[in-house]
Amino acid sequence: MKSYDVVDFGAPLRPSEKPTPSPHGTEVLLRTLAAGVCHSDLHIWDGWYDLGGGKKLTVKDRGLVPPLTMGHEIVGEVVALGPEATGVKLGDKRLAHPWIGCGDCAACRRGEEQLCASPRFLGVQKPGGYADHVLVPHPRYLLELGGLSPAQAAPFACSGITAFGALKRVGEAIFKEQPILVIGAGGLGLMCLALLKALGGKGAVVADIDPRKREAALAAGAIGAIDAGAADAVRQAQAAARAPIGAAIDFVGASATAKLGIDAIAKGGKYVIVGLFGGDITLSLPLLPMRAITVQGSYVGSLAEMRELLALVATGKVPPVPVDHRRLDQANAVLEELKAGRIIGRAVMTP
Repeated sequence: MKSYDVVDFGAPLRPSEKPTPSPHGTEVLLRTLAAGVCHSDLHIWDGWYDLGGGKKLTVKDRGLVPPLTMGHEIVGEVVALGPEATGVKLGDKRLAHPWIGCGDCAACRRGEEQLCASPRFLGVQKPGGYADHVLVPHPRYLLELGGLSPAQAAPFACSGITAFGALKRVGEAIFKEQPILVIGAGGLGLMCLALLKALGGKGAVVADIDPRKREAALAAGAIGAIDAGAADAVRQAQAAARAPIGAAIDFVGASATAKLGIDAIAKGGKYVIVGLFGGDITLSLPLLPMRAITVQGSYVGSLAEMRELLALVATGKVPPVPVDHRRLDQANAVLEELKAGRIIGRAVMTP
């Protein structure tokens, strides 16, 4: 099989030829049909995260040692089955849920494998979709496409479930009654707009520094789009919402965007941070209880939430998100374009 691997952090991915794995036990071998490209891939590729104050968390600190095959948004065709794998058959086309835990810890037992302390995430700890084949440990992580093409379905494995999970953390009681602020109009932000509409949300104001992405957000149904870098961005967001902002979902996760989100929400509101751009913030502690706000991190979503998400998509209520189709041998160029902020929507590669 052929893959494009991180061999040296910060260096171009290196093409590699290796034996195609044979599935054992409950394992399922997929031939990759589509692999989405995610901002979190950039952190693995670079090899570090910005913790603010000059501090870094290295990828090696997370236990990731090259060579690494990235790609956690995977759709593939079943081409081989382990002797104990049931529930799928050869030729099936499936979306792989990549957020796989150890299966034994408390988080895994309560169905939140994405919070496992010893994860086996595809495209992170385990080889992922930047390859022409992917090994999945059990058929329960393989979900039907519901009429979507592989390229349309792949982003739901991360972009979709991450946006859906963030909306879950906000809660229907807020997003159906009050407008929210969505910070970042990349693939995640546009996916959030689509899901918010399908879930009957009140609407969202979108903040982004890129005018092209603000235009894309308005085309996707945002009730307003503001420059996140403007000196009066909070005032602009509140004015565009025309009502108290019930929550902010930050798909960027920078110091400046955190301040924007926290300052913009109304009393009793929620600031949900998803993005990993990096930095730190200083909070005035008395204002947390006085404003009764919630500051919460959100990390992808559970297998049950993935099934719930795909059931929602199957209703036809989720508008499509722009997909930029690329070949797998363009992986390095796509990563560079994503890093430069030139991708609108989601880039999806095919071998």
